[in-house]
Amino acid sequence: MTGRTVLAVDAGQSGMKVRIEAGERREEFEFGGIHTGTDLLPQLAQVVRDTVARSGVAPDLVTAGVSGLTDREADAGALLGLVEAHGAQGVVLAHDSTTSFLGALGDRPGVVVASGTGVVTLGVGATTTARVDGWGWIMGDAGSGYWIGREALDAVMRAFDGRGPATTLTEVARGLWPDLTQAYIELQANHDRVRVVASLARDVAAAAGAEDAVALDISARAAAELAHSVRTAASTVRSNETELPVCAIGGVFSSAPLRTAFAREVDADAHLRLVDPGGVGIDGALALASLDPRHPLGAVVHRAGAA
Repeated sequence: MTGRTVLAVDAGQSGMKVRIEAGERREEFEFGGIHTGTDLLPQLAQVVRDTVARSGVAPDLVTAGVSGLTDREADAGALLGLVEAHGAQGVVLAHDSTTSFLGALGDRPGVVVASGTGVVTLGVGATTTARVDGWGWIMGDAGSGYWIGREALDAVMRAFDGRGPATTLTEVARGLWPDLTQAYIELQANHDRVRVVASLARDVAAAAGAEDAVALDISARAAAELAHSVRTAASTVRSNETELPVCAIGGVFSSAPLRTAFAREVDADAHLRLVDPGGVGIDGALALASLDPRHPLGAVVHRAGAA
């Protein structure tokens, strides 16, 4: 990365963070989240253009870690074609599980679980990698903010119609939908429904902290799902019986009851050790600029131009 100006993007559904690093100069910017129903690369290119306009700095290299990046979208050459007019000579693209890992643990072996609106777990060994979950809100993302919010709404409606115990989460739901009989109709019609549901994870955390039994149960089950993903990834990449560090990052882990339950699950495995992350996703996006292609993660990184 020496001598190059790097523009790094950490692109999530809730927001995008951008960092420009040029020698001793560092600037950071924030943008709205990516729209999953719209072509990804033009969105990333627009963020590059807007950052160049705001900073007055033209990058040599653009790197990006993208939430839910698919093979179809991971066309580094196409993105380079969209941003080379702004000075870029190379592009590096990766799934945000890769950049979350690099931000949290660097290039050493271990497991990182990143849980926000969605969740993905990545294990890295001496020669192999293993991605667990991250399959989206329809068919995966167990233990994510969306998963927690969905479980909260299920519990609210069970309490409402008599199938489940009372919970303080009912008042939270009534604050959004005063007539709970119409809540599902209004939510289905809301184009922002994934974010709305995921936002309820904060209310579950607060209710769990206040000893609401339903919220505590949801938090414990989310922690168990997240720990299960960690153990699965670790068992896939571990080449011997050595201990692997585990990092848990993302807004879901700001819930004290959930994090305590998760730590208890991880600590029960003698081959895993929960450690504090060294950085965050944007740090990992910047680290793509200096990632050795021979590293196990090099196989899941997409490059174009002078990258």
